[in-house]
Amino acid sequence: MKRLFAGLFLLLCCAIAQAANPVIEMRTSQGIIMLELFADKAPKSVENFLEYAKSGHYNGTIFHRVIDGFMIQGGGFDGSLNQKPTRAPIENEAKNGLRNETGTLAMARTSAPHSATAQFFINLADNNFLDYPSRDGWGYTVFGKVTSGLDVVQKIGKTRTGVVRGMPDVPAEPMIIESVRLIESAKTGQTK
Repeated sequence: MKRLFAGLFLLLCCAIAQAANPVIEMRTSQGIIMLELFADKAPKSVENFLEYAKSGHYNGTIFHRVIDGFMIQGGGFDGSLNQKPTRAPIENEAKNGLRNETGTLAMARTSAPHSATAQFFINLADNNFLDYPSRDGWGYTVFGKVTSGLDVVQKIGKTRTGVVRGMPDVPAEPMIIESVRLIESAKTGQTK
């Protein structure tokens, strides 16, 4: 009987832990993408992303770098390709055991490992070369995954791209991130 109760308690704890991850709705010009953020595995990256989302930073930005079969990147430029101001960079959390697999959400950065700010990307393929330790000894931090709307991500990935203002892989038609909002809070489990 004790084992049964212990097993049920463990299952309940696991279910609560799974439900505790923040849920994000990303409305784009191509449709809605739902995301689950892994606050337990990448707390600094999730907190950073949520702060940008809550401040409205992502609203009206674009997916400015799209490479079919690789990833779609956004969160840093407006529709005129003007870079938006950001807060200080965050610590790289790529050593969290999560993998850059199809449909995962990761922090974009420069060649400096601790340079991620607001930009993120969604993997269109299993990009294991981006996983810790990667070629540079650090990797790219995965901090979430698409739970609904992978077809939207893939549609964005298929868009025609070119060079605009010296930037390669820019969609010919703007792929707009209309809004990013927290649907369910990890702390309260409440809908926002």
